[in-house]
Amino acid sequence: MWACVCNHAILLQFGPPSRSSQNGSKFSKLSTRNPFFPVGQLPPVEYELEEKHSDAWSSMKKWLDIQDKSSVVYVAFGSEAKPSQAQLTELALGLELSGLPFFWVLRTRRGIDDTDLIELPPGFEERTRGQGVVCTTWAPQLMILAHESIGGFLTHSGWSSVVEALTFQKALILLTFYSDQGINARVLEEKKIGYSLPRNELDGSFTRDSVAESLRLVMVSEEGKMYRDKAKDVSGLFGDRDSQDRYVDNVLIYLRSHRPVKKAK
Repeated sequence: MWACVCNHAILLQFGPPSRSSQNGSKFSKLSTRNPFFPVGQLPPVEYELEEKHSDAWSSMKKWLDIQDKSSVVYVAFGSEAKPSQAQLTELALGLELSGLPFFWVLRTRRGIDDTDLIELPPGFEERTRGQGVVCTTWAPQLMILAHESIGGFLTHSGWSSVVEALTFQKALILLTFYSDQGINARVLEEKKIGYSLPRNELDGSFTRDSVAESLRLVMVSEEGKMYRDKAKDVSGLFGDRDSQDRYVDNVLIYLRSHRPVKKAK
């Protein structure tokens, strides 16, 4: 993502780090007079103390606390992305088929005006009662990702979610829906930071088998160890708040020192 503050001719970079230098060079060639500032990855901040002691989080934490370290798949697709009924069915049955413990934050509708309600397959929650949790209300994503029982994140590849996951060294399984998610996933996959769930090239569909196989590959298989290792390797880049704050500080220093002088009337 790029933002241009035209009045001050400032270009701000925010997005996949692998493209920073390339895009920076491209913009520099457009105009050598315009200053260019990377603003970093804007890592997450901790929740307020009272939220850490909320009843909702306490019940979630109780379930996470009894799971083995790095064994749980966290599943969430942001506040806007919503799978179709066919996608939801394959996702649910794939999670069940994987045999892995999971914590799924499921959005079944986009706001009160969304009448296209999606439902889990019949009997799914009963069959997986000892395997996973399905949460259809708000959930504190940062606190879930920070928990040691979470080992991987099945995500829509929204950049904020990616940054949060890598800050806490969680391996990424990527399932995109729209917007810039596909570009983000492509960059992450090229760098072996995330694994994209295989899909039909013609219609974008996927199967329960591909869901289960992808989860097991990234979470437990020797073949997928590189994704788990890579999440740990890049965690410093995404989670180093001191370095990230310096990027923003540099922008603010420039803006203050180049503040337009008001002409006297």
